[in-house]
Amino acid sequence: MSSKIKHSKIRNTGILFELLTRQITVDVLNNDKKGLAANMMKTFFNKNTQLGKEYELYKVLTTENYKSEITANQLVDAVLSAHKKLGSSRLKREKYNLIKEIRKNYGINDFFMARIPNYKVNASIYKLLYSSNDSNPATETQSRFTVVEHITRKSISNKKKEKAIVEGYEKQEKDLRLLAYGILVEKFNKKYSSLSKEQKNLLREYINNISNTNSLKEFIESETVKVKKKLQSILPTVDDKVTKIKMKEAINQADTLMKGRIVEDKQVVTLMRYYQLVKELKNV
Repeated sequence: MSSKIKHSKIRNTGILFELLTRQITVDVLNNDKKGLAANMMKTFFNKNTQLGKEYELYKVLTTENYKSEITANQLVDAVLSAHKKLGSSRLKREKYNLIKEIRKNYGINDFFMARIPNYKVNASIYKLLYSSNDSNPATETQSRFTVVEHITRKSISNKKKEKAIVEGYEKQEKDLRLLAYGILVEKFNKKYSSLSKEQKNLLREYINNISNTNSLKEFIESETVKVKKKLQSILPTVDDKVTKIKMKEAINQADTLMKGRIVEDKQVVTLMRYYQLVKELKNV
């Protein structure tokens, strides 16, 4: 069974470098003459360390910009090839010692509390660099697309993503593919057997368009209008005064699902609840 590549925030070299750079700025502004963060940067991120060399690979994938997807993919392959040449045991030791120093001087929780601008890209780079032969093809493919989209500064069609994921599974042994697919379908059906058709469609859209926020936003806006109309049509048939008041509040609150440029998880969860409300009202 293929394993899912887990992202480790505290072991992500791109994130470590970003946060260490911020800490240097904070130390300077606070007139901290110890210069602990600056010393860590000099010690762990110089041209002779494996950590410094790994950061350069992160830097290439986060700063380069190509118009062609083919060229972007070639760049990703070149970076992956270069990463294999790094001394893995030495890299692990350097990373362990850096995290140890951060924990001792700043505290892990406080240090990693800051928001990272390119978090998703850095996480995807980490997953690509540390993927193995038994890694989940879907996760690995999605990570590659996220990085390629960042390099080309344009989104990749869902059809192309789905095709690449299927091809990733096809590269695995036949028995392993069948087992993986069988378990996936079984788990989904077991966990979501009670969901309505609309709820399943929403989940499918959310999964397929997790990196295409515009498409997901359009879908949620469209479905919100439908849900609102359904609730408005049911409202006159409700006799209970309390239920009627709550329904009116729910209808008015539905517009909040269409606010904001980016779709958040809570909006998806709220729409799932609206579907459930319509379902229950129809049953009553």
